[in-house]
Amino acid sequence: MRDLSEAVAIIALEVHPDRVAAICSALISSQSHDVASVVRSNVGAGFSSQLIRQFDTAIVKYPNVSCADLALMFQAASMTAVLAARISSSELVWTGPATGLVPVRHTVQVLAGLIDQAVHELFFVSFVAYDVPSIISALQRAVLRGVKLSVLVEQSKEHGGNLTVDSLGKLRRKIPEAKFYVWDRTALSDSAQSASVHAKCAVADSSVAFITSANLSDAAMERNMELGVLINRGPLPEQLHRHLDALVATRYIVESL
Repeated sequence: MRDLSEAVAIIALEVHPDRVAAICSALISSQSHDVASVVRSNVGAGFSSQLIRQFDTAIVKYPNVSCADLALMFQAASMTAVLAARISSSELVWTGPATGLVPVRHTVQVLAGLIDQAVHELFFVSFVAYDVPSIISALQRAVLRGVKLSVLVEQSKEHGGNLTVDSLGKLRRKIPEAKFYVWDRTALSDSAQSASVHAKCAVADSSVAFITSANLSDAAMERNMELGVLINRGPLPEQLHRHLDALVATRYIVESL
């Protein structure tokens, strides 16, 4: 019955809990044996026809599922969706033209806020890092609070990387207490030697992650069109932090001394 449970869960995720409650009420009060038609009639105008077809395909395999059974499935799926939303949340982050139609947060504000809320650990990754005073100040404050700061950036050409500037050196002079990491390319094939650290992200205390297209540069923070997402709580921040730590443990990235 996994296919039916999945179809019910997807509908419960897509519609408001009040709509799910209306579906459940209709199912419980219905005298019809066509449970699919009851759901279709109450899911709301404009709902995805593809998801309805998925539900229809699943429900016909289980003719013994009653309206009451289905109502319980919808109630459980909806409550799970509500609890999951409380556990984990995400926000759109944007630098560039503002339409005023969609609420978004600004890249530099989100990144500075994430750094300021770090308590124990902060791992920051960027292709390039120029002098962005507000972010540098936030990183310095984090270090003064005792936050363990780890930074992975692309190296300069002088040190075997792909940058024309030594942004690692610039950052190290600003934040000497941080641990700086570089990608050890010695095990890569010749064709992969030109690969770059192109990821841009930050994760604090395994609980908040910011994944973005923006480098740590004035242009990216203030002028470019950049897109990102801020994820609070849930499994993804922890997975990202564990992955970065694993890259250190397996020596894919090594400390720059």
